[in-house]
Amino acid sequence: MNPRNPFPHAPSIGRRQFLRGALAALALPPLETWSAASAPTGARNFVAVGTFLGWHQNAFFPKQTGAGYAMPETLSPLEPHRDAFTVFSGLDHRAANGHAAWSNYLSGVTPNSYSLDQRIADELGQNSRFPSIELTAGSGELPHPMSFTRRGVGLPMIQRPSVLYRRLFVSKSDMARTDYLLRSGRSGLDLLKDDAKRLQAAVSNRDKDRLEEYFESFRAVEKRMERQLNALHEPLPETEYQLPTYDPITPNLQIEAETILYHLMALALETESTRVLTLQLDGLGQVFSLDGRTLGAGYHGLSHHGNDPRMIRDLVTIETAHIHCFAGFLQALKEKKSVRGKTLLEETVVLLGTGTGDASRHSNANLPTLVAGGGFQHGRHIAIDPKQPDAPLLGDLYVTVMQRLGMEVDKFSNASRNLNQIFS
Repeated sequence: MNPRNPFPHAPSIGRRQFLRGALAALALPPLETWSAASAPTGARNFVAVGTFLGWHQNAFFPKQTGAGYAMPETLSPLEPHRDAFTVFSGLDHRAANGHAAWSNYLSGVTPNSYSLDQRIADELGQNSRFPSIELTAGSGELPHPMSFTRRGVGLPMIQRPSVLYRRLFVSKSDMARTDYLLRSGRSGLDLLKDDAKRLQAAVSNRDKDRLEEYFESFRAVEKRMERQLNALHEPLPETEYQLPTYDPITPNLQIEAETILYHLMALALETESTRVLTLQLDGLGQVFSLDGRTLGAGYHGLSHHGNDPRMIRDLVTIETAHIHCFAGFLQALKEKKSVRGKTLLEETVVLLGTGTGDASRHSNANLPTLVAGGGFQHGRHIAIDPKQPDAPLLGDLYVTVMQRLGMEVDKFSNASRNLNQIFS
């Protein structure tokens, strides 16, 4: 897309005003005509990718620090993007160990608490069609939420690529049906709210507090519905991307699902449908066939390798396949330009990591972490010595990420600094 205005002498025109014209029925992508001159020119999007079973540390962390390190095996597909990402070792949340604490990845020292992505979505995502989108690949019987609201509610994740596709590229008939449902729902909420208010005068102070929480929930729903109603009358994005004829949702098709979801994630950012995306890479008993070879055990079993070289080899094979998919996502973000003339990778902070440091020992220390894009100075391995008394936490990196996105924050969970002095 040409970053220069093709109509330099045209008067400024609003998105809604434009829709009143003859092209109102078309589904259009974001155009320069609608881009405010004061729109942010730095990082404006956030993507988090996390694995439930972690990353094998010895194959993820470079052996050398700084620039010019030898690319570790798991990250080898990222060699062409060496200057677009930074690897961190030695960071964690000082959280408890065990699978139950895995959600500390985005939540900090307290599992299942207000997550990084939702903090960002609550502040930056409210003017998007979707304040945030949560996705998963490889899920089994039990979901493992990665995103949590301010009140600690785990958000459901979309597993089927076709569901995400329909959400992003809705048809006119879908629009009419959604408009009816939303308006009906909003009317019902108004009635319920009136009933609740009538109760307030006759209840105890404790119940009044509970009712206030009730009203707060309603207000949040109303705001979300109002955004959705407004979005129905905005120009909707179009795409030439064609979904496969099936949804690869069985766990053993996880790699295929990741590939499609990454394509759709890039389209969601390109069409400015959302500014916040998360993708959780689950892992249970699925047995993969990769590079023409069926692996010797299920994904979960391999992650508990007990230092068996053959099991570690197969585990690293799976994790390298994950990174192949991730490398394709970074390439897509490099190739796509925003209406501000920058690549989507420049405008997007991409976090890849986990809440599991070593699944074989159920350890949540020294979490493998990678940050790409966002306009940072990349190309290094930044190694933190966690034994130092004032060693920074993973949350300090998250503070730097939020500040890069323009948020005025100085703490996250149990972290109260940033890493700006070594990562900027």
